[in-house]
Amino acid sequence: MSRPDSRGRPSAGHTGVKMHQIERVDIAIVGGGIAGLVAANYAARAGRSVGLFERAENLGGRAQTTVVDDFRLNFGAHALYVRGANAAILDELAVELGGSQPEAARYLAMRGERFFSLPVSALALTGTRLLGTRAKIELGRLYASLGDVDADTLDSMALREWIDGHVSDPPARAVFEAMTRLSTYTNDPGRASAGAVVRQLRIAGGGVRYLDGGWQVLVDALRDRAIEAGAQLETGSPVRRIVIEAGEAAGIVLAGDRIVRAGSVIVATSLAEAASLSGVDEIAAWAAAAVPVRAAVLDLAMSTLPNPRHVFALGIDRPTYLSVHSTWAKLAPRGQHVVHLMKYLPPTADDRGADEHDLEELLDLSQPGWRNHVVERRYLPRMTVTGWLPVAAGGGLGGRPGPAVPGVRNLFVAGDWVGGEGMLSDGAFASGKQAAGLAASATVSATAAA
Repeated sequence: MSRPDSRGRPSAGHTGVKMHQIERVDIAIVGGGIAGLVAANYAARAGRSVGLFERAENLGGRAQTTVVDDFRLNFGAHALYVRGANAAILDELAVELGGSQPEAARYLAMRGERFFSLPVSALALTGTRLLGTRAKIELGRLYASLGDVDADTLDSMALREWIDGHVSDPPARAVFEAMTRLSTYTNDPGRASAGAVVRQLRIAGGGVRYLDGGWQVLVDALRDRAIEAGAQLETGSPVRRIVIEAGEAAGIVLAGDRIVRAGSVIVATSLAEAASLSGVDEIAAWAAAAVPVRAAVLDLAMSTLPNPRHVFALGIDRPTYLSVHSTWAKLAPRGQHVVHLMKYLPPTADDRGADEHDLEELLDLSQPGWRNHVVERRYLPRMTVTGWLPVAAGGGLGGRPGPAVPGVRNLFVAGDWVGGEGMLSDGAFASGKQAAGLAASATVSATAAA
């Protein structure tokens, strides 16, 4: 979905694609975000004819980047996990991206109105005044044990229950909970699967990478690779429904009742949209059961930083985050800055004004006088970060849907809410690849049967 604000525009490199109207393909893909683009790449590389259909004029969905006066603003804080599922996939697709990893030594923790060194590892605990000796020992033991924990045994245990059994010191607990929010974007320890969170903490331990030019560069590269592999991409082509005949996906219907026949269909949209387009009861049940993850997001383009030492701050006694992404990636004109702030929303969040105030307060403390240097400001009060929180009641990551849709042959789904691998964008990467493989195999079977 295209989401530029009143002044912004998608980056110059991020163009929609219009080709001759497609009438028939082996695999039709609905949705041109990360999952859809990854699926298009792998399906085309498998030798299948592929048509991807995106309702917006531009590809990318939430991975789009808005350009304002040469500032590049992602929709909220975006980073690639160095150890995540994305890494192998981007390598396989020969996608090379510029950017760098933030330096953990510059990470700060904010408690009350004071800033401290953020202890992101057992080793870093020695250099912070955030915690006393008892808390450091307890948290250090927990950090050291994460690599040995059998996460499979924790999939059906809530994160809060697991923390209760491992951390008794309140300050140590507060720091660990803040680290889980940072790694998962989730503020729901009562429902989140401890197994899923532990796995994500291990992945996050390898660091993240901010991308030069914003995530638009990633979207454009995936688009280009898909076209090179032979996929056909249509933007400004809203799909109205999935064609299902005799229990089998057979194509899609677009605006104007245009029909595209297909051997398999991959729906790479939000879960709610997948349910609406397909009319499949199973997908509707998934949508009813889903627990989305949301955040209040403030994105800023700034002419200068009042306090250049404060480039990363994580709230300990409040669920907030600040990072000057332009410190580590080319996102702004020389000497100017892109700043992303988030408040990780609990499931009961309903006060949008208070959420924005909390983010402004973080700026007041970390960057006094910031209002005098704002070039562009965008506030998103309830941005969906991911469509499906892996919950303990559902067995963690293994309880997420798909990619195959039960009861409907040759219908598959992909997205950050799909499959048993990866949280956040890594789920989109992994499920896009998996759905493409299943669809390619199903199309061969359908062709052979014909």
